[in-house]
Amino acid sequence: METWKRRTLYYVSTLVAVFVGYALIYDYGMAVHEGHTQPFYQSMQVVVETFTTTGYGSDAPWETPEMNLFVMLMDLTGVVLIFAALPVFVVPLFEDALSTTLPTSVEDLEDHVVICTHTPRAETLISELESWDVEYVVVEPDRETALDLYESDYSVIHGDPESVETLENANLDAATALVADAGDEVDVSIVLTAREAAEDVRIVSVVEEPDHEAYHELAGVDEVLSPRRLVGESLADKITTAVSTELGDVVEIGSDFEIAELSVQRGSELVGHTLAESGIRERSGANVIGAWTRGEFETPPSPETELAAGTVLLVAGRQAQLERLNDLASSTARSPRRGTVLVVGHGEVGSTVTDALAAANISYTVVDVADKPGVDVQGDTTNPETLEQAGIEQARTVVFTVADDTLTGFGTLVARDLNPDIEVLARAEETGNVKKLYRAGADYVLALATVSGRMLASTILEREEVISMDKQVEIVRTTATEFVGQSLAETDIRARTGCTVVAVERDGSVVTELGPDFHFRRGDDVIVAGTDESVGRFTTLAN
Repeated sequence: METWKRRTLYYVSTLVAVFVGYALIYDYGMAVHEGHTQPFYQSMQVVVETFTTTGYGSDAPWETPEMNLFVMLMDLTGVVLIFAALPVFVVPLFEDALSTTLPTSVEDLEDHVVICTHTPRAETLISELESWDVEYVVVEPDRETALDLYESDYSVIHGDPESVETLENANLDAATALVADAGDEVDVSIVLTAREAAEDVRIVSVVEEPDHEAYHELAGVDEVLSPRRLVGESLADKITTAVSTELGDVVEIGSDFEIAELSVQRGSELVGHTLAESGIRERSGANVIGAWTRGEFETPPSPETELAAGTVLLVAGRQAQLERLNDLASSTARSPRRGTVLVVGHGEVGSTVTDALAAANISYTVVDVADKPGVDVQGDTTNPETLEQAGIEQARTVVFTVADDTLTGFGTLVARDLNPDIEVLARAEETGNVKKLYRAGADYVLALATVSGRMLASTILEREEVISMDKQVEIVRTTATEFVGQSLAETDIRARTGCTVVAVERDGSVVTELGPDFHFRRGDDVIVAGTDESVGRFTTLAN
């Protein structure tokens, strides 16, 4: 709007100067060439009539060529000024009138979270904040992105997060926390600006490269999160589980009671059977509380759910029970530790994976488009010849760690074509692409955006503890004040929220035997498992 006002002032000033100048020349020309004198205001009237094309009245026609040429010059000047006004003055005026006015500040917003800027991982964080009725505002410098968010009913302001004025307009001094997630270098600038705008506000940042953590801390960040490292460790755990008989990473809930994700491997005796036919409960003692099949989560899973290669089971039980179930879910066709692991991509996630494989003494081959230290085969990671050179036909597992979901999906199809029996694990950059990668043939997909959002939520929300951030489902310890005095059957939690109550912590002990008659008491901490959306519904309903 300031630009439009400045242009308008320049245009009007030019117009007035041209009018007066032409009026003076016209007045002089009429006296000298036509022998006709008149008041100056009449000369001004002729100029205005000429520029506005309303006619000339009694002052036309002119007899001398000098005056006729001058009038023609005035005609042309008027046309030029009118056309100049369209792009400079009229069009911007109409654009401003028709376009959506984006907010640049917030009013009366307190105890909120300021998010700089909008990223895929911010989606998970926003979902968590909304489930707890915690207000937020996204500071977005890109107008088109801000407009899309605004029209989608997000709380957003358009402005530069590196500007003190913008952060003050976001009411930062009354905020609970600020999240800096715009790139490692930009985040440092945002943090320094935030400390100037509100010295005591809590600041959390997300780093792409762990080496940059120190600089974020020096800038004044209270907590630096490195989700890529966690994703790499989680994928490495899935790989070591796939090539060994050991139970992978578990979530300890209480004394000898754990929750784990177990993948049904290709060649397992469970493949092709329904959950009821598998007899998992009878044979292992573990409880299946959820199942992921090609990106679709079901809790509780139907007894008719067919177990396929790549089905991820969310199970709970004692360690011995989980180990027995792990044996059932493992492949019987191939011996443990047989076959090389292909790691496609050697960035932060890929290097974390290879470090874990090296520590576990598991053979691996690294494929990357760039020739750099640690890379065994250099070439296009979606080219069949590159993967063949890396030995994909003899490999047992391939893990895609590249940051491009399109390349990961294409590479998954190529890998599955070259080796139909290979186990494919993949990192997804965005949560929305998880199902797409499953359809391409991946056995296990972990979204970086989901992990990042959960890490941010767990750091910011003191009322919610995300027990495990790197699982296909969210496992949360929280309160359930609205359910106090009600039985588990009366709350009907599964039907109303879509998540499962796994255990309840009461007076320092963990209760895992939760029948329909179990009653919630004041002070109970409830441990629930489900998708991010279902856990969000639970927290909204229970508090």
